[in-house]
Amino acid sequence: MSHPEHPSVTPPPATADSGAVPVMGLDLRDNTPAPRSTIFSWALWDWATQPFNTVILTFIFTALYLTTEAFLPADVASLAENDPTRLAAEAGLASGLGWGTTIAGVLILLIAPVLGQQADAAGRQKLWLGIGTGALILCMFGLWFVEPTPTLFWLGVALISAGTVFSEIAGVNYNAMLIGIATPKTIGRVSGLGWGFGYLGGIVALVLVVVFYMSDWFGLSEEGGLPFRIIAVGCALWAIVFALPIFFRVPEPSLGRPERRAGIFRAYGLLVRDVVGLYRNPGSRPTFWFLLASAVFRDGLSGVFTFGAIIAGQVFGFSFIELVIFGIAANLIAGISTLLAGRLDDRLGPKTIIMFSLGAMIVAGVGVFLLVDAGTVVFWVGGLLLCAFVGPAQASSRSFLARVTPAGREGEIFGLYATTGRAASWMASLLWAVLITLTATTAYGILGIVLVLALGLALLIPVKAPPRIAA
Repeated sequence: MSHPEHPSVTPPPATADSGAVPVMGLDLRDNTPAPRSTIFSWALWDWATQPFNTVILTFIFTALYLTTEAFLPADVASLAENDPTRLAAEAGLASGLGWGTTIAGVLILLIAPVLGQQADAAGRQKLWLGIGTGALILCMFGLWFVEPTPTLFWLGVALISAGTVFSEIAGVNYNAMLIGIATPKTIGRVSGLGWGFGYLGGIVALVLVVVFYMSDWFGLSEEGGLPFRIIAVGCALWAIVFALPIFFRVPEPSLGRPERRAGIFRAYGLLVRDVVGLYRNPGSRPTFWFLLASAVFRDGLSGVFTFGAIIAGQVFGFSFIELVIFGIAANLIAGISTLLAGRLDDRLGPKTIIMFSLGAMIVAGVGVFLLVDAGTVVFWVGGLLLCAFVGPAQASSRSFLARVTPAGREGEIFGLYATTGRAASWMASLLWAVLITLTATTAYGILGIVLVLALGLALLIPVKAPPRIAA
């Protein structure tokens, strides 16, 4: 029987967490679709928070402000653009951002699964969604204080890295809500809709930045990095406005499991037991192996967007307007390809979409590295190819996991899923930082991202999709 406050969700059966073959969360949903307004409200959260990833983390704030000469010592910034000392200093800023996101990835690894588990036990996914979203918004507001001086560089890195952590805490619970509004027949397209909305939101946000720039910052002074700091505040206000509908229109994915309530320290022991149980239980073993594979290749996906704009700016010499136009084109292609792939996901299965996407991205990434001296056309072609396959891989990964998530453990499983996160986590960012540090050349960071994608693909190949996915 459905709960009156959650018309689409049935309490999980007692066997959902036992040694028997688990009941998957989607199995408790009938084929009656959720109201379109509910699905729209859920997808709008991705639209609301995407400017953090697109405008701040990828194309504008970090690439055109935080990792530029604005944060170099005056004597280094005055050197010629091709001076080895200046190039090494700029590479140091890029690797500094990499170290910051590495720390963020480790924090996500440690806390996301347990916080998801706690949300499951209490049936309070929306509460943690609100906490994570609110903290992310505060981090974006905090970037107002990051003025262009070397001493404030690490404040900017800290705020962006913290925003990454809070974004993932919110994302755990946002992803868990997918199970409450999708049916087994629509899970692929609904997941794709969320990612598609995110990319389209990124396009609109970048267009607004272009208007801001082409209008000569509306007469504002560029002193103190004022335009970039205003952009960060604008992203925070955007998130406030568009994140509200999910809290009023979307139900919790489950009603809570009081028997699994535990303190923080005991929760880690329970988490270890559950992970071991996923492996030992034949019915949930695909969940275990997919979590392992996705923990690797999603790092590579995150690295593409986290460091792609830095590659465009430092390696290929993109100007401000070129980088913004590229960002708009990248998000448009990613959004369209993700919406289309969502329908193919329901027909071909998510594993097929993921493997094809990863293979195409590896080829494109290697091509960009090998042809780095051929000019900007290489990144226009290779970079857009990479972006065309990031979205489908992300959406199908979420779809895959939703199909194999045991009932009543949505937050916990998506918490494990978030150990590497949507933004760069420790593997991609670590290889990025190490290779750049060893070579003092930003271009070698591309190989770090490609290596992570290749390892993730290798781990995914033997993962068997359950019959209902293959069908």
